[in-house]
Amino acid sequence: MKNYRVFLGLFVALLFALSGPAAMAQSTIFNIPSTDTVAKAKGYVEFDFLPQMPTADGANRLYIYNPRVVAGVGGNVEIGANFATYHTTGVTNAYFQPNIKWKFFNNDDKGLAASGGAIMFTPLNHREGVDTYGMVYGNFSKKVKSGNYGPRVTAGPYGIVSGGSDFIGPKSGVILGYEQPVASKASIVADWFSGKNGFGYFTPGVSFTLPANGLLNIGYSIGNDSWADSNATKNRFLFVYYGVTF
Repeated sequence: MKNYRVFLGLFVALLFALSGPAAMAQSTIFNIPSTDTVAKAKGYVEFDFLPQMPTADGANRLYIYNPRVVAGVGGNVEIGANFATYHTTGVTNAYFQPNIKWKFFNNDDKGLAASGGAIMFTPLNHREGVDTYGMVYGNFSKKVKSGNYGPRVTAGPYGIVSGGSDFIGPKSGVILGYEQPVASKASIVADWFSGKNGFGYFTPGVSFTLPANGLLNIGYSIGNDSWADSNATKNRFLFVYYGVTF
């Protein structure tokens, strides 16, 4: 409980401490946070759909539905929430995930940016034996400015706050992201959380800018633990999301 209160206090303090200009963009690549933040008085909504592909022999397919909303509050700060639902035949688990991000450094001329943030994970049902915990992270990005289609690379650390004995796997690691524009409205993208835990996935895919400030990403998430023979058909998901900034 003490760790939970410390994390919640950090969340609130970051939310109200900052002011200044902001840039408008989506706030993730697939799974990892980017260094982008939503502009002050702007909003971003997204819907993620992840069907398990393939399933383990004889197992029911797992579906993940994750609507997400993000708002820019100024000072290069955004706040948001995810409402993730995990569903398979006869079982549904739902989670509430409030989050905050602060882009504390930005140099457009050099293509540099850095941010930090926090996410809380708490179950909405089946709460017995499931701990509330938090993630804190920092990241740095470099955009290559030469040419029309320079890539952007993102990297940084993450760590789990609390989690208790129910959290499976390492509680710290690295995040990596790569975005390579190939046309004015299309990019090849990929991201990775290290660690064999609930975040540990490598997700390559493509990203398309759509009319009316829309964004469509299509990728394939491969669990870090899915390479062994016993897991190779379990922990992999098609990843499709559509988002719009308004």
